[in-house]
Amino acid sequence: MKRIQDKLKEDKKLLSIYFTAGFPKLEDTKAIIQNLEKSGADMVEIGLPFSDPLADGPTIQASSTKALQNGMTSDLLFQQLKGIRETVEIPLLIMGYFNPILQFGVENFCKKCQETGIDGLIIPDLPLEIYLSEYEPIFKKYQLANIFLITPQTSEEKIRQIDNHTDTFIYMVSSSSVTGSKKEFDEKQQDYFEKIASMKLKNPQIIGFGISNKTTFSQATKFQKGVIIGSHFINYLEKQGSYSIKPFFDDIRY
Repeated sequence: MKRIQDKLKEDKKLLSIYFTAGFPKLEDTKAIIQNLEKSGADMVEIGLPFSDPLADGPTIQASSTKALQNGMTSDLLFQQLKGIRETVEIPLLIMGYFNPILQFGVENFCKKCQETGIDGLIIPDLPLEIYLSEYEPIFKKYQLANIFLITPQTSEEKIRQIDNHTDTFIYMVSSSSVTGSKKEFDEKQQDYFEKIASMKLKNPQIIGFGISNKTTFSQATKFQKGVIIGSHFINYLEKQGSYSIKPFFDDIRY
């Protein structure tokens, strides 16, 4: 968790990259993480593939399906991540749905995360209330941040509840649609970004869903701390592979 907190204190807009573990090839996971850090990523979200990813658009759904076909599992992911902290310093998070984590055993999963150097989890379908009543002590025991999501439909009351139970950042979904790339955000979305900024929350927000170029990066970071890129990077990986990542960043932030 501390690595995330320290990163959020840096005086710059942050770029976090999501990719699906086991895609495009089963053994690509560690190389992708290492190359992302070398190329300038501030954080990495490692997607745990799931057979029914309801919030994901077609690009991430397809990568999840391919990763499962390749043979990716939670056990294998932790095996691949063993020793990752010998070469990687930036914050690492696992993003996935709750069902595979529950099947693995929540405490066992969190313990493995700590052992391998994972800093936090993003679980879109784990409600705040369930987390607080059943799982918060486990997360704290293993010093894992739990990152909650908000959307344009989330009430101000719920946003403030989430803010009160957050130790790092809030994952701010740019729209009510599924994941996917956009060329630019419309006025309604930009108004939403400004509205959340006006709430003066104690935790910074990082925007996901729709970032794919310098325009969307700039729009998303006008009021918020950073962005998360997923679908656009998955498309890039599919075309270019895991070893030529640096050019991807030239079209985003630099």
